[in-house]
Formats: sequence, structure tokens, C-alpha cells
Amino acid sequence: MSRIDGRKNDELRLVEIIPNINKFAEGSCLIRCGNTQVLCTASVEERTPPHVPAGEGWVTAEYSMLPRANRERSRRDISKLKLSPRSAEIQRLVGRALRAAVDMKKLGERTITIDCDVLQGDGGTRTASVTGGFVALSYACWKLVEEGVIPEMPLTTCVAAVSAGIVDNVPMLDLCYEEDSSAMVDLNCVMNHEGELIEIQGTGEGRAFTIEEQRQLVDLCAKGIRELQAIQKTVLEGGAQ
Repeated sequence: MSRIDGRKNDELRLVEIIPNINKFAEGSCLIRCGNTQVLCTASVEERTPPHVPAGEGWVTAEYSMLPRANRERSRRDISKLKLSPRSAEIQRLVGRALRAAVDMKKLGERTITIDCDVLQGDGGTRTASVTGGFVALSYACWKLVEEGVIPEMPLTTCVAAVSAGIVDNVPMLDLCYEEDSSAMVDLNCVMNHEGELIEIQGTGEGRAFTIEEQRQLVDLCAKGIRELQAIQKTVLEGGAQ
């Protein structure tokens, strides 16, 4: 079947990562995946939450959508006096994904918070937040090393994420909003540089799906994540010069 934007079924949307978009944050980038745009900023604090063991650091994330990031205006979380369940679930995912890339002992007793603010949502905002969040995290870690705060990079791998789904019984990579909203099956996948899985979120939205279909979707995600990690590498190597 022909996709709405003419892509092949195993093709990512056009991806652009613009680094150092915020001059105040220790690390930042704007990631664009098709029409989805997420601003990712990393902030360093010289303290850790009470649950973190002595001598170790912590990485966490916050996620929010601007009121007009979608087709209709949504209320800000602050106006509801609580975080929406969707935002809370996504920011936990982003935090877990990014912590998987960090040696907390090398980071030391400090916290890096990754803020992911969706400027425009057209599907895949959580996966874009992971992919862009890793770039912002990397810049923040570089800054700590360059300033002599820590002796070596605490990153142990790189992390990226992408979605795949089954639309009209056809497996597809990197769903846009129109595809996502009509998908029979939706799957989000986070992987490291070694191709190992960090997290899978798969849901039968319109029907159940088989183990073989899950493998097909994971294989699509693995292809997309390799391409995303190549983009991350190019951006980070350029920023390091």
C-alpha cells in the first residue's frame, strides 16, 4: 500500500537534529522527525534524590506538550494541578531509556534532568524525545568532562528509539499521526548501540498480533534505530569539534 507521505514501509521520516539550540542549558537540541518537533534540554544539578546510593548520580526526564502542539489546543498540565497520565508515563520511559546509557558512578553525585517539550506533535513524540534526549545528555556530559567536574565520560553506549506499527495489515516503520491513529498494532522500541533492547511497548490497538508480527516490527525498528544512531553520531561528532 502507498503511505500518506510516499515513504517506503521500512523508511524513516526525514530526521534533523539541531544541536545547542538553548544557550543556557548544559546540553540541548531540537529534533525534527517529519512534522514532529521536540526541544530537548539537559540541566545539571549538584545533588541527587534521596533514593540514589552515595557516590552515584542520577538521570531523569520530564515531558510535556505545548498547548497547540496538536491539532486542537490542550490544557497545560499546570492548569490541571497535576501531570497527565500520558505525560507521566512517557517521561518515565525517557528516563529509563537514558539511564541505560550512563555509568552512574562515573557521573558522580549529581543529577541530569532532560526536559522534553513537544513543540509540534505528529506521531512518535516519545521516541523522538528519547533520541533527542540522548543528544542533549551527551552534550551535558561532555561539558562536565571539559570543565574538569568529572574525569571521564560516563556514557557507556548510545540510545535511540522509534515506532513501528501495522496499518491495514501492513508492517510500517515510524508512523506519522494519520497512520498511528488508524494502526491495528502500535509498537515503540528503544535500543542501544549494540542492538540490544532497552524497552518495547507493544499494543494491539485494533487486533491482537502474533509473535512473528512482533519480530517483524522489532526488525523494522532495529533498522530505523541504526539510522537514527548514525545521525546522532554525526551531530555529536560535529559538536565536539
